[in-house]
Amino acid sequence: MRDSSAVNRDFYDLLWSQSELQRPDRFNTWPLIEELLPGAPARLEIGPGLRPRLPISGTCFVDLSPPVIQRLTARGGLAVPAEIGALPYADNNFELVCAFDVVEHAQDDRQVFGEVSRVLKEGGRFVFSVPLYAALWTRFDEYVGHVRRYDPPELLALLAAHGLVLEKSAAYGMQPASPRLLDLGLWWLKNRRTEAMWCYNNVLMPLGMHFQKRLKFFDGLIESAGVDEIVLVCRKRAASAAA
Repeated sequence: MRDSSAVNRDFYDLLWSQSELQRPDRFNTWPLIEELLPGAPARLEIGPGLRPRLPISGTCFVDLSPPVIQRLTARGGLAVPAEIGALPYADNNFELVCAFDVVEHAQDDRQVFGEVSRVLKEGGRFVFSVPLYAALWTRFDEYVGHVRRYDPPELLALLAAHGLVLEKSAAYGMQPASPRLLDLGLWWLKNRRTEAMWCYNNVLMPLGMHFQKRLKFFDGLIESAGVDEIVLVCRKRAASAAA
């Protein structure tokens, strides 16, 4: 299994160096984020790349890619290089923490949830997305640095173990359309990486942004059969309520 930090250096630095910084309000996560912002003057986004979902100015960001740190800082973000499993912040510091398409890259996910819970204030929200079902694992997961996919019972147990209460969730992202398309995409990434990333940034990414569907949230865990990826909104339980 490859180290996720090495994958970042090998894959994501190149991706972000050729990408445009996207505005948070262009994503289908924005209605949720906008709803949470009034109660979250202190906020953190982990591993945003150049697709931050929180407002850039005044938000704390951690990422491993130098192009990301540079671009976010230039727009008023408080961006620092750091690992998701070792956040450089004091305990009980944030009302809102976000991590989209990040947790599945960490070798030690228990440490990740522990760190998020540590820096969250009581009653603070953790909004994150993860891919579902180990049985849906593909070579694409491995290529982009995923360490795991989550089966729902495992995910719920992790949240409970770290004092996080699931409030609501929604289907998120898209399942690969076909094995042949997946194989073709991997071939281009391995053999024509520069061209593949140009196509992604200039064709596939704009199309994906245009055809985003509004997120439909349900209380608790959604019925996830057939869902490839999920976004969850969790609240940090008060210490007096912890079992």
